[in-house]
Amino acid sequence: MRLNEFTDKEELPFDVVDDTLVFMRNDPIFYRKYYYPSVCELADCQRAGKDADPKKYLIPMIEKGCDNYVKKYNVGRNSEEVFTAEDRANLLQRINDEETENIRKGDYT
Repeated sequence: MRLNEFTDKEELPFDVVDDTLVFMRNDPIFYRKYYYPSVCELADCQRAGKDADPKKYLIPMIEKGCDNYVKKYNVGRNSEEVFTAEDRANLLQRINDEETENIRKGDYT
């Protein structure tokens, strides 16, 4: 059974937020091109003591991640139909929480 066979249903049969997080962190091209640079910018800003609004650094990367996820896995719909505003907010919250902790530990230097 292929993933695009589920697209006629209202919901996908898995947690799209979890799956997208795994994709964004494990796809080498996406990680190198979008994820890592975005988090590095956030880390630099936080270390410099500037007002680091995570939305400014992470939302553009999350939008690219949602678009790339839909294209890569051939979900058959556009990202606006797959990801709700709540899904996007959950992605932002989870990435910010996890990466802020990693930044505190000294990662992303």
